[in-house]
Amino acid sequence: MSSEHSTLLLASASPRRRELMATLGLPFEVLAAEIDESLPSGEAPERSVVRLAAEKAETGLKLRPEATVLGADTLVVLDGFAFGKPRDAAQARSMLRELSGRTHRVWTGVAVASAGAPTLVRAVVAEVGFRALSPQEIDAYVKTGEPLDKAGAYAIQGRASAFVTELRGELSTVVGLPMSATIELLRERGAFGQ
Repeated sequence: MSSEHSTLLLASASPRRRELMATLGLPFEVLAAEIDESLPSGEAPERSVVRLAAEKAETGLKLRPEATVLGADTLVVLDGFAFGKPRDAAQARSMLRELSGRTHRVWTGVAVASAGAPTLVRAVVAEVGFRALSPQEIDAYVKTGEPLDKAGAYAIQGRASAFVTELRGELSTVVGLPMSATIELLRERGAFGQ
């Protein structure tokens, strides 16, 4: 990493993103970047995730201008409709009923910001198929609390792994930090070797 951007920051409070970043073997710090994550009507999901990832990275950069800041954002998309994080248990149940027995897309945007350079961004997509879920399964899953802070109301690396019948793309995209794109962006910014 260049000396003027010697600190790598992950602008996310997500423990899943933190775990994925740790697999890179790079020293990094976590700085949760608070932004407005509302989605304008009609904005394409791939545009939304890139915009929100960039806003997180740039917000982190304002707080720590000496750092290289990585931001990410994830949306679950079914029939053109984006599912963010559920507001409550009732919305989580509704999302899971919609996803049951169907294939959906998961878009994750990644952004890297550092002072004096344009923010680098990528959008990555994966497809996930769910088996049909019974109302009892959905209720039991929601009662665990796991879906309440996850886009699309599920954690593929958690209990919801039992719902998945098919995955096309990187598992890390669905978890919330596509590793191939993350490495490419960090390498391009000089933060991950050459």
